[in-house]
Amino acid sequence: MSSKLSQKMGLGAGGMIGGRVALKLDPQALRRLASGKHVALVTGTNGKTTSTMMLARAVGALGEVATNHSGANMPDGHVTALSKQPDAPYAVLEVDEGYFPAVAVAAQPSVAVLLNLSRDQLDRVGEVRTIERSLRDVISGLQNCTVIANCDDVMVTSAAKDARRVVWVATGTGWHQDSASCPRCGEPIRWQGEHWTCTHCDLARPKPDWVTSNGHLIAPNASKVELKLRLPGVFNQANAVMATAAATKLGVPIEEAVRRLRGVSNVAGRYRSIIRSGRAARLLLSKNPAGWSETLTVVKEAEHPAVLVINANEADGRDLSWLWDVPFERLRGRRVVASGERATDLAVRLTYAEVEHTIVPDPMKAIDSLPIGPVEVIANYTAFRDLNARAADE
Repeated sequence: MSSKLSQKMGLGAGGMIGGRVALKLDPQALRRLASGKHVALVTGTNGKTTSTMMLARAVGALGEVATNHSGANMPDGHVTALSKQPDAPYAVLEVDEGYFPAVAVAAQPSVAVLLNLSRDQLDRVGEVRTIERSLRDVISGLQNCTVIANCDDVMVTSAAKDARRVVWVATGTGWHQDSASCPRCGEPIRWQGEHWTCTHCDLARPKPDWVTSNGHLIAPNASKVELKLRLPGVFNQANAVMATAAATKLGVPIEEAVRRLRGVSNVAGRYRSIIRSGRAARLLLSKNPAGWSETLTVVKEAEHPAVLVINANEADGRDLSWLWDVPFERLRGRRVVASGERATDLAVRLTYAEVEHTIVPDPMKAIDSLPIGPVEVIANYTAFRDLNARAADE
């Protein structure tokens, strides 16, 4: 009832309010609703929503799945998702990394997927090493859980190292700026190609069980399967391999899991295109330096004009210092428009990156300012949300 009322009053999608009320009335609601289900939790800084949708699609081969892949990733959202499908034998839940310890204790997952850990909204989430330690503490205590962990991420490896059962996945992670030193002893991390090791303690890249490789996955039995995804980018290939590894632990055959992932083309508005007066604007969401770095790699392949949209509301994080860690230099020579509520802050960063640009604060007008044809639109959280809402209204 609360969720429907929230929708009717235009206060939101209702993905959290129902759960918030339920938790006030019954603080053990999450534990109770998760009991008896095969629960998979998906967490990390980037890729949670996409990986959750992928995993839910794959696990759907086994039966009904309760999931929250729309992004309501805190306990209120989990309670809402589970209460909507109370008889589903499976649950696949996206979990904000800050809430993962509490959710894991309550839900007692069969599988936990650790995608990556990097800086994200420091004024809201906190320092990445604090997050790593909180995950490490709870994961080591999970009794009947298999952890699917990204062995190319130093922070994730440290968080998962003491788990009772770990499946290591090589994702080809390209962002290393948040792991220059060991999260366990503080000494430098040495990289040699794809391999890394701490120069002091025993923390090192584990031997992967699954490998992401040039549009394919290589499974533990050495079989090689072509992914053929509809979603762009190497990072989505990594998400797919992580989801497949998790799905197989729940009993889904590899081929069936991959077949189902191939049908994913749009994740809560991500990657869809909106048409405006002859311009096909593809909407891409990026929220932090690691995410922007990966997205700029995808955008670079097409060489289309780009609109970059930055807000700094509470949900985005009000501290914009992270802009200086994004490799905007990759956009040199492109036609670029700085947009959003903090377009001028972005413009300063683009100036130092020697990227020629114009400033059009309204994102829709920014799209209209470009020549007819394809346009790439990269926006952070509330900017992306607002763009999707405006596109739906027009």
